[in-house]
Amino acid sequence: MKRNLLSFLFFGIALMSMAQSPTVVKFQGAKPTISDFVSAYLAPDTDDEEGMECGEGVAWLQQAWQNHRKGLKQEEGVTVTLDVKNGFALFESKSSYDGTTHHIVVEMCYWNCADQKHKIFAFNESCFANGKYSPGQFDGLILFRYNNASKTMETIADDGVSKFYDSLAQGVIPSFSLPRSGKDITATLWFPSGMKQQQTLKWNGNGFSK
Repeated sequence: MKRNLLSFLFFGIALMSMAQSPTVVKFQGAKPTISDFVSAYLAPDTDDEEGMECGEGVAWLQQAWQNHRKGLKQEEGVTVTLDVKNGFALFESKSSYDGTTHHIVVEMCYWNCADQKHKIFAFNESCFANGKYSPGQFDGLILFRYNNASKTMETIADDGVSKFYDSLAQGVIPSFSLPRSGKDITATLWFPSGMKQQQTLKWNGNGFSK
């Protein structure tokens, strides 16, 4: 088996997203902001498939986003950071039990494509236990292409991320960090030996490459 387990998880999440209809990004003004992309991604799941994802994986994100928009107090350990100027959103959940500190990090951001007709929206989730990467069921980096004309976004499979997963040696697991400033994605490779190494996925105007 050439692909590691996380690669299969990545493709599984991508296929689930692609199975649904294109998602409409609602906004006011000339163009959507990161708030509009977050709202579209976290839209509650309905029978007509307006929501992009459902279940426990996003329930806490939906609640945190609702609390943020209404100015309500977040649940214990949950924080939301929204940087509209830089097109970046960060959700964090921290908790401790059984002697282990758990930290869930969810990032979302977007890029303007070189053709000026599309944008790339990214959703990234990473789970850590006592500071070490501990991927859960919903971990991974998923990219979507937003069409300026149709005001909809769909999962994309030719963004360079799938090729990056395929290039990894067996047993090596990557976590990702989306840019709050700049355009490149940082990948941290976690080796079975405990060693870790960083690589950069460079923005090329339409996707990413090593």
